[in-house]
Amino acid sequence: MEQLIQENRTFVTEFLLQGFGDVGNQWFFPFLLFLVIYIATMTGNILIIILVIIDHHLHTPMYFFLANLSCLETCYSSSILPLMLANLFNGGEGTISVTGCLVQYYFFGFLAASECYLLAAMSYDRYVAICKPLLYRILMNGQVCLQLIAGSWISGSLAINITIYLMHQLQFCGSGAINHFFCDFNPILKLSCNDTHRIELLSVFLAALCSLPPFLLTLASYISIIFAILRIPSSSGRKKAFSICSSHLIVVSIFYSTIMIVYMLPKMEELQDLNKVFSLFYTVLTPFFNPLIYSLRNKEVKEAFRNVFVRLCAF
Repeated sequence: MEQLIQENRTFVTEFLLQGFGDVGNQWFFPFLLFLVIYIATMTGNILIIILVIIDHHLHTPMYFFLANLSCLETCYSSSILPLMLANLFNGGEGTISVTGCLVQYYFFGFLAASECYLLAAMSYDRYVAICKPLLYRILMNGQVCLQLIAGSWISGSLAINITIYLMHQLQFCGSGAINHFFCDFNPILKLSCNDTHRIELLSVFLAALCSLPPFLLTLASYISIIFAILRIPSSSGRKKAFSICSSHLIVVSIFYSTIMIVYMLPKMEELQDLNKVFSLFYTVLTPFFNPLIYSLRNKEVKEAFRNVFVRLCAF
């Protein structure tokens, strides 16, 4: 009987991304808003990459990590926002093939997991620079920086490869409608005809592995940094350091907390719309704010930008 039911099912070959629902004639404002965010995100991150490459004053471990983060954010935004913009332009919904959907989820998962580890590496770099300044050149030499970067990218790749391998074996049936603005894990699994209990448990474990240890390391690093800042005798120095660290910690906390809420809490239909809102934080807003928080407020980056601008004008 089960085999007969399986044979009578019609398997879907494409999904309908429902996005934020049928926006009808009101598509222009959200389209314009997300278009501006996407352009600003790409411009800010690409500018940081260029400045770090061409300005020798920025050839330090901190800016090496920032350039990698900007590269990651550029790819990250490009895996989500162009399709979302195209669907908004078409009224809020759009179709995507099953293969295309899994490819989008692969790049999203790979880049999101890599970012968790990369943010932890960056926080460790700041911890060494502030709490152990005399040992900074030894502890954060070129080889260590390369190992931390490679470890971040490889760890993200391993986690998503396991998940995507299992998802590739699933078959999908039913309406084919994904109640999300991109191909995320839980909405895809809801359309599967197979038993997904094991892959759901595995996803919770991998989500915890990719987010909790890096988050705890980042938190411990910033707590140590804050205690070190409190020992600074100058009040103006303390204020400046607190301003930078607090803004970093806020962005990192929003990124980690929203990812953990979406992937580690119980999957309830009532929370679906709320999950979409949380997803906006780590897919759209974090890549947008990172260039502003981490780099474009830095005096060295501003100076590098002025130098490049003067050179271009002279040329």
